[in-house]
Amino acid sequence: MGPAAYGFVMSTSAAPPTSPAPDTSTTAAHAQGATKIYGTGDTKVLALDAVDVSFGRGVFSAIMGPSGSGKSTLMHCMAGLDDLTSGRVFIGDLDLTTLNDKELTLLRRDRVGFVFQAYNLVPTLSALENITLPIDLAGSSVDPAWIDQVVATVGLGDRLAHRPNELSGGQQQRVAVSRALASRPEIIFADEPTGNLDSRAGTEILDFMGHAVRDLGQTIVMVTHDPVAAAHADRVVFLGDGHIVDELADPTADAIFDRMRALGD
Repeated sequence: MGPAAYGFVMSTSAAPPTSPAPDTSTTAAHAQGATKIYGTGDTKVLALDAVDVSFGRGVFSAIMGPSGSGKSTLMHCMAGLDDLTSGRVFIGDLDLTTLNDKELTLLRRDRVGFVFQAYNLVPTLSALENITLPIDLAGSSVDPAWIDQVVATVGLGDRLAHRPNELSGGQQQRVAVSRALASRPEIIFADEPTGNLDSRAGTEILDFMGHAVRDLGQTIVMVTHDPVAAAHADRVVFLGDGHIVDELADPTADAIFDRMRALGD
């Protein structure tokens, strides 16, 4: 997602909470009664059906489910990239359904990081310039010590002057993850971040994301269809037909695969 991503426009809707709000000192984001309907009449699709879910601070969470289960819809609504039909979503204690378009744009720019399957790097900028791009667009000051720490963690110190076409796919995605970390967002949403990578590069990215949580204190919520990728997370939330149907803590690839197979059946 390039610079235009920080200017997404969406409409908002609000509904009374369906459950008490979680403790925002330990919860980075949560949804209350999150419902999303696409279309009308015969084309109506209930993508999310009154979902209640929380994502803890300093936790690497994964969202999984069969195709059409609502996992990407849930992430997009929680990240402020799409609006709910009813219900509420929060980043910290801020209710996204009460924000206007400008406020949502500022929220996504200042408090939320994004990583997508496509690297969305600016081809004319160096790796370092791509990493600091959101900060530069915001007119904020770069914290050199923090950027140095991120770069050291990602292991790209000798590639910072290179442009995207001079980097491998894994290196480009590491730049994209570093860009999401650069402004120290409260939460990072990642949508199939290893989908365009081979298994080795994908493992490198997932290991780095794990380091970002454990060593840099970040919070990451990742949508993936891959049990091996999800096994890198601290917690996996499973969706089925727009509902939260299960979750696993300290997951293994085998346990995730078994649960996904059961959902498919």
